[in-house]
Amino acid sequence: MASSSSRSTGAGAGNPKKLNFFANAMKQKHSFIQFFAMTGILLLSMRSVGQKYKIHGLQEDVHELREEHNSVTDRLNNIKRSLLDEASQDSTGIFAARLRSLFNEQN
Repeated sequence: MASSSSRSTGAGAGNPKKLNFFANAMKQKHSFIQFFAMTGILLLSMRSVGQKYKIHGLQEDVHELREEHNSVTDRLNNIKRSLLDEASQDSTGIFAARLRSLFNEQN
């Protein structure tokens, strides 16, 4: 019997601690609200910094892609120009006319 009474006392001892925690939390709810607000602000700030660096990386990628696009466009124009120059050397002019019609269709 003594063991059953000690169990009930032990179980009852856990509840007052929980009640004390919640009672203290209710007494100092401004501190808890400030803590959660500051934690939220800190997390949002860290997220903003991460997004800032991601945007910076994407801007660098855009710059590199534009440079690559310009390079590919220049190479394509050089190839077209050289093909048209070679085709213009043909005496019949059929090949040059066909190339001009192909290049105009792509533009």
